[in-house]
Amino acid sequence: MQCSRCGYELPSHRNPVPTVDIIIELPQGIVLIERKNPPHGWALPGGFVDYGESFEQAAVREAKEETGLEVTLLRQFHTYSNPDRDKRLHTASTVFIAKAEGEPQGLDDALQAKIFRRDTLPPLAFDHAQILADYFSGAY
Repeated sequence: MQCSRCGYELPSHRNPVPTVDIIIELPQGIVLIERKNPPHGWALPGGFVDYGESFEQAAVREAKEETGLEVTLLRQFHTYSNPDRDKRLHTASTVFIAKAEGEPQGLDDALQAKIFRRDTLPPLAFDHAQILADYFSGAY
C-alpha cells in the first residue's frame, strides 16, 4: 500500500477484525437470530464495528439492525479472540450484555429472531455456544 500524497510505501499489517456480539436479555429469555448469510445457523446478534464507531455504538446499532430492539447496554462481558472463532477471517468480538423490551424481529442479516432460554438453545454458529456457556455459568 502506498501513501496517496507522498508515495511512501506503507507497511502491510494483518490484524484481527473487531466485532461485537450482544446478549440481549428479555424477561422471557435471551434473543438469538437465525443468520441469513453464511455461515448459516443461530447466533447472537452482532457484527462488525464500523470505522469511527465505538464498540458500544456498534453493539446498539447491530442489535437494532438485526432484531428491531432498542437496547440498553448493561455492561461489557468478555472479548473472544480465538483465531478460529470465525472461519471467514480472524475476528475479535467484544460481547455486551444488554436489556430490552418488546418482541424481536428478524431484520437486516437475520431471517428471524427468537427468544430462547438456557434449556432451549439451538445449535449455535461461531463460538456462541461457549459465550453463552460462560454467561449462564456466571463467569463474569
